[in-house]
This record gives sequence, structure tokens and C-alpha cells, in this order.
Amino acid sequence: MEIVVLETSEGNIEIELNRRVAPASVENFVQYVKSGFYDGLIFHRVIKNFMVQGGGFNSAGNEKPTKPPIAFEADNGLKNDLGTIAMARTNDPGSATSQFFINLKNNDFLNHSASNDGYAVFGKVTSGLDVVKKIGETKTATRGFFEDWPAKDIVIKKASYRA
Repeated sequence: MEIVVLETSEGNIEIELNRRVAPASVENFVQYVKSGFYDGLIFHRVIKNFMVQGGGFNSAGNEKPTKPPIAFEADNGLKNDLGTIAMARTNDPGSATSQFFINLKNNDFLNHSASNDGYAVFGKVTSGLDVVKKIGETKTATRGFFEDWPAKDIVIKKASYRA
């Protein structure tokens, strides 16, 4: 079992990764974690009753440079259900790099189907879902082109990996 713990300013979130069905997404996430990439970054997008997103920006609003995009793995059988973690991306399905989101409810419309590229789920929260929900209740404001930027910084103090 592969676990990542996100130590945040709101509490710890423990995530169990599913390398069996999402090998590229898991390997990518683990490499970012092991390199310390996420340490000090924030959850920069919070949409109540939808999801919380992080892994790309610092509190100054600067985007951190990433590695190249990874293989698109949304057709892996995992669903964007409450507490699952998935790769964030642009409208291009093959654009996922470091950013991820955690679902605050079952978001079926994000699942892969014949008519929808979907978003690649690669794990689930096994401890700290209360922390994720607390983050999801954070008041937001417009910052730059982001309409859902938390009014107070929610920092990923440290991300750690254990197998």
C-alpha cells in the first residue's frame, strides 16, 4: 500500500494511492512528493460542495514550474467520488502535471465515458476527510483569473510518502 500524507495548515490528509490502475498518475504524484515540490504550496481553488485543488501555486499566487505532462488515465475504472483524488488538467486531456483535486462529493460528471474524457482518479482519502471538508468550507475571493481562491492561505506544509 502506498500512502501520501499532506500536512496542511488545517490538519493532515492521508491518501491511499492506486498504482495498479493509475500507474502514471501515481508515479508522477509520488515523484513530486519525494522531491518536496508540494511543500509550502497552497490549495488555490476551493469550490464548496464540489472540490478543493492544489499542487501548483504558492501563497504569492506564483505558479511553480512543473515537469512535462503525463499520460492520460481517466479510463481506469475509478470514479470521481467523495474523497477521491484526481489529476487536474486544462481542457486538453493530456495536460496534467502537478495539480490535483480532492472531490467533496460524488462528481459523476467528471468520470470518463464514451462522450466525456473525464478526470483521472488515482487514489482516495483514508484519513482526514474532515480536514478536506473543512477546506471546502473556506471563504473564497477573486484573485487574478481565479474566482475561487481561498481568502486565507491553506498551506501544504509538508507532503510525505510511505510504501
